[in-house]
Amino acid sequence: MEKYNKDLKTRLIIAIVFTVALPLGGVMLGVGLGVKIPAIWAIGIAFLGSGFYGCPIAWTAGYGNTKSLGRVIQAVRNEHLYTVAEIASQLSLSERMVRQKLDVCFNKQYLIGYKRVGDKIEGNFNTNILDREFAAECVNCGAKFTYKRGEKARCPYCGSPVATDGSGVMPY
Repeated sequence: MEKYNKDLKTRLIIAIVFTVALPLGGVMLGVGLGVKIPAIWAIGIAFLGSGFYGCPIAWTAGYGNTKSLGRVIQAVRNEHLYTVAEIASQLSLSERMVRQKLDVCFNKQYLIGYKRVGDKIEGNFNTNILDREFAAECVNCGAKFTYKRGEKARCPYCGSPVATDGSGVMPY
């Protein structure tokens, strides 16, 4: 949800900037023509053009589309709706539209901790296989301990190295 909120805030700021550029460009154009300073009216024309074209695009395609994804994210995270049919029914959207919105949410990593399997959403309980813990027993003092792959396996009690070639080492 953090990534979603950050993207939504960014798109809101961009939409506000384009919205402010529209009237500011008109004022700068008028002032620049009135005082006969071409640099001011040229900047005014640039602001006016970017505001005129950018404002509706930023609000609808940028902020509006991202904001509409928030309701799908809320349906999955807060309301615990885990099928396309349930989400479509709750949000009064077509199943095709819900699938599209879910694709965007997963592609933009707004639904971390979930995975989509067909029309169902499941928890992603996969763990990083490189972070596996192993159990070992020290051959010198007999202490049992765990260590992670990539760490030097040493007994925490006597400090002697432990063979990690599979002899006496079992996955935890």
